[in-house]
Amino acid sequence: MSTDQTADLREQRTPFASFRAIMALVLREITTTYGRSPGGYVWAVLEPAAGIALLTVIFSIGFRSPPLGTVFSLFYATGILPLLMYGDLSGKLGQSMQFSRALLAYPRVTFVDALIARLLLGLVTQLSVNCIVVIFILSISNVPTTFDFTKIVTAYTMLIFLATGIGTLNSFLILSYPIWQTAWAILNRPLFIISCVFFLFEAVPEPYSNYLWYNPLVHIVGMMRDGYYPFYHPNFVSVAYPILVGLVTMMAGLFLLRRYHREMMDK
Repeated sequence: MSTDQTADLREQRTPFASFRAIMALVLREITTTYGRSPGGYVWAVLEPAAGIALLTVIFSIGFRSPPLGTVFSLFYATGILPLLMYGDLSGKLGQSMQFSRALLAYPRVTFVDALIARLLLGLVTQLSVNCIVVIFILSISNVPTTFDFTKIVTAYTMLIFLATGIGTLNSFLILSYPIWQTAWAILNRPLFIISCVFFLFEAVPEPYSNYLWYNPLVHIVGMMRDGYYPFYHPNFVSVAYPILVGLVTMMAGLFLLRRYHREMMDK
């Protein structure tokens, strides 16, 4: 099939055809990532739960109470869960082109389909995991609290924009420069320390807090904790900043993929 014929087929795609392609990619992702048994999904829940439990045990030995509230597990959950969700979504999107390389040869499957499929499955999985872990923590701790769901939804919205943008840009960079995947993994290792998982932003002295402010995850974690702790008011949080970073990187990634992904795939 010639290049012109392939281009014509892509232009003739209907929304329903795109929906079918995305659903097919989602089903393929479920089979390959989580397997046909529920064990894969069990591990998706156990991984963050085990991390929260470990931190709870370690810090409860040395401290009487967490920086916010009285329950260590809830405090660390509001930091770990957004961080793991960001890592999972951005990581899966970053590998979209390589994961779906064979299917992208078909004219009815585009790189946008591959990105959307991985984003949808990652969102459903991670949001389910977050709900399960938080509900379990609240059920065993019996701590009365009032949630601000508007702020929690805002935090997740900030996170989705950021993870989608970084993942989309990385999908091009990893496709073009495979070494970038290793380099990016190394660059992300300090995030567990510098994203305010263990401490509050307000506890960091200047000038270090000024540098820390430019980490978008700090704003997401701050907004998330603002939703879970009604007495906590993080004035440093900027809702627009992580969303702006996500939009800029997303547009850059989509432009580069549209322009160069075909010749990169053919190499």
